[in-house]
Amino acid sequence: MRITDTSDLWWKSAVIYCLDVEKFMDWDGDGVGDFAGLAHRMDYLHELGVTCLWLMPFYPTPNRDDGYDISDFFGVDPRLGDLGDLVEVMRLAKDRGIRVIVDLVVNHTSDEHPWFRSARADRTSPHRDYYVWRDRPPRNSPEPVFPDVETSVWQLDEQTGQYYLHNFYRFQPDLNVTNPAVRDEVVKIMGFWLQLGVSGFRVDAVPFLVEMDRGDGDPRELETPMDFLKSLRAFLERREGEAVMLGEANLPRPAQKQYFGGPDGDGLTMQFDFISMQSMYLSLARKDPRPLQKALTSRPATATQSQWANFVRNHDELTLDKLSDEEREEVFDAFAPEERMRVYGRGIIRRLPSMLLGDPRRIRMVYSLLFSLPGTPVLFYGEEIGMGEDLAAGGRAAVRTPMQWTEGRTAGSRPPPPATSSPASCAGASRRSTSTPPRNGTTPSRYCSSCGCSSRVTAPRPRWAGAGSS
Repeated sequence: MRITDTSDLWWKSAVIYCLDVEKFMDWDGDGVGDFAGLAHRMDYLHELGVTCLWLMPFYPTPNRDDGYDISDFFGVDPRLGDLGDLVEVMRLAKDRGIRVIVDLVVNHTSDEHPWFRSARADRTSPHRDYYVWRDRPPRNSPEPVFPDVETSVWQLDEQTGQYYLHNFYRFQPDLNVTNPAVRDEVVKIMGFWLQLGVSGFRVDAVPFLVEMDRGDGDPRELETPMDFLKSLRAFLERREGEAVMLGEANLPRPAQKQYFGGPDGDGLTMQFDFISMQSMYLSLARKDPRPLQKALTSRPATATQSQWANFVRNHDELTLDKLSDEEREEVFDAFAPEERMRVYGRGIIRRLPSMLLGDPRRIRMVYSLLFSLPGTPVLFYGEEIGMGEDLAAGGRAAVRTPMQWTEGRTAGSRPPPPATSSPASCAGASRRSTSTPPRNGTTPSRYCSSCGCSSRVTAPRPRWAGAGSS
């Protein structure tokens, strides 16, 4: 493929940086990150070579699932600022050549969303069919996404005497996308944020959005789920021709090809390559490149405009569900030897520097590999300074701790955030490390996140500019 074939497709050569506004930078000193703080760190991101900023959910929320339980799709959570603050961040980003994409989480809402409050108030509510209801749970219901917390994907609503579907937590009722009114709402949400200037969306849990498995063969299920996905892509391109849909779809290769839209490439613009990520960790555990080689060569042929997104770590558990039981145990033994480092029987809740025992040579090697793979690199905040996890936080929260702007245990936020205030035994920087951001080209130093001691290892200042490939 010639460079002229893809040079006008910005996502082919982008460096994507994912951050949670709440955890990134606290500017007003209330202990919660905010858009004002992000605005004041835009030069930092520019100097790293970031060309696309992916913002995790910042919408109004009860915040029972780190913002993924949304109560208003058209606003900004007041703890983080307001729409004016967001627009200022986008202006600053644009001035520095950085695009902004936002999370599109429309497979469910919070149970405090006005739609669900209306739906559960009365069976005749106009919003009742915005959700999925049954008189009793179907026998062949799918397993919940979080089996350690939920025992069923159906929850009884005492007020109306019916059960509602929730593939995730019970406080996140699933939206019924077979309802044309719901599909219209999804389009309206996308149109709103596109009008404010975003360059696209990271689409959350795509299979749960387009392939609703209710366990009862409901004839109202989408007969052609991909048509809905393609309709969203068509709308996206009508409103903003260069906007993208980056999909979270942890699926086998044939399904991934289908989600791309096949040879026409009219489905998802980009997809995370979960299979190659998992195989990379198996290669690291075995010190053998063949598992990763096999995963990369198994990628299906795609349209020119379609693109893979490569990542070492993201904001969830490091899932190993596509490995065999034996392969998964190999990775567990190498990188999560203790039970508290694992979750759901399929994932690891550690960051890369901890898994590699703080060895700067191995860390550099992994990120060199990431930036050399065919596809677009995606970074999770803190990776560039070697941040570690806080296992005491538990579950996914272990890797969603505040960005380490200072050496202290509060990471520069006031008052101390709960995620970094729990005591733990110190094992030095080789076990759990955080970092100070690079200043004036100096080498960052990593400090233990458990007690703030001065055990440290060093690593070169990263610069991601010019990475990525088609």
